[in-house]
Amino acid sequence: MPKKTIRVLVIDDSASVRQAMTAILSADPEIEVIAAASDPFAAARYIQAEMPDVVTLDVEMPRMDGITFLRKLMSQCPVPVVMCSSLVEEGSETLLQAMEAGAVDVILKPRMGVADHLNEAHMRIRETVKGAAQARLGRRSAARKDEGPQQKLTADAMMPPPGAGAMRRTTEMVVCIGASTGGTEALREVLEALPANSPGIVVVQHMPESFTKAFAKRLNGLCKVDVKEAENGDTVMRGHVLIAPGGLRHTMLERQGARYYVSVREGPLVSRHRPSVDVLFRSAARTAGSNAVGIIMTGMGDDGARGLLEMKEAGARTMAQDEATSIVFGMPKEAIARGATDRILPLGQIANELLRASQR
Repeated sequence: MPKKTIRVLVIDDSASVRQAMTAILSADPEIEVIAAASDPFAAARYIQAEMPDVVTLDVEMPRMDGITFLRKLMSQCPVPVVMCSSLVEEGSETLLQAMEAGAVDVILKPRMGVADHLNEAHMRIRETVKGAAQARLGRRSAARKDEGPQQKLTADAMMPPPGAGAMRRTTEMVVCIGASTGGTEALREVLEALPANSPGIVVVQHMPESFTKAFAKRLNGLCKVDVKEAENGDTVMRGHVLIAPGGLRHTMLERQGARYYVSVREGPLVSRHRPSVDVLFRSAARTAGSNAVGIIMTGMGDDGARGLLEMKEAGARTMAQDEATSIVFGMPKEAIARGATDRILPLGQIANELLRASQR
C-alpha cells in the first residue's frame, strides 16, 4: 500500500515565495502541495474545499496578518501550522507569539545562496513540514528521501565517543536538554517552573538562525532563572540557562578545572541538524559523566537518542517526555527504544524531576 502523502496548503502574499515553496516541497514524493493562496481569505476557501494536513503561513500579509489568521484557524478548525518568515531580528517576537498561539514550528523563507546552504535549507523546510504533519494538537499539557547532504552524520563528526575516563563529579551538576517540534512551549513550561537557584542548564532547541536570541530573551522575561543565547566561552552556572544559537553552529559542553562552559563551533549537520542534540549530549557524557542530567523532549526524528544513551552509560541521570504530552513523540520514543532513559515523565513533572536528579 503506497504511503499517504502529506497535503500542504502554502499561504504567502509573494508569488515568488509561493512558487519556490511549492517547488521545494513538491521535490519530496511524500509531500503534495494541494494549493497556494495569496492571503488568508483565499486560504479559507481552499480549506473549506479540502482540509490540508499542514499549513505553511506567512507572518506578514495584507488584509489579515498571519497571527490573527492563525488564532482564527486554531479556534475553528485546528491544523498543524508552520510559520514562514524572512526572520529579521525585529520579526522574531511576532514568531514567538505565533508559537504561543498554536503554530508548531518556524521555517525561513526560501532565499538565494550557496548551493550547499540552499540544499540544507530546502531539506530543513521539507523535514519541518513532515514533523508538523505528525503533530498532535492540544497535547502539550495533556525513512527519508533528501536532496543535498545525503549522509546522516552522527556526533562522531564533531568529537570521538566518550571513553572510560569521562569526567567525574565536581561540586556542581549540569543539565542538558534537547527538543524540536513543539519544544518552544514545552521548554517555556519547564523553565518557568524552576527556582532562581536551579542548576546550570544548556538547551538545544531546533530553530532557524537568529530566532534563538529572541526566544531566549522572551524566556528571560518569564522565568526566575536567567536565560540567554549561548556564546562561545559562556560559563554554565547555577541559576542560568544557555540556549544554543540556531542554524549555523553546534554547541558543546566543555570543562576547565571545576568550571563548565560552552563551546560554539562550526561543523556539519549531525543527525540532520545544527545545532544537534546528539552533539550536546555526547559532549556532556565526555566532560561531565555522572555529574550531568540529560532530558529529551518533544520533537521529530531521532536527534539526541544516541547521545542520551551515551550520557546514561557515563553515569548521568536521564529522562524523556512522555507520549501523552509530546506534540511529536519522535525523539523521546527513539531514546526510550534505545534504553537511554531512567524516567519517562509528563511535561508537568519534568521540572521537579530535574531538580531532584540534580541534588544527588
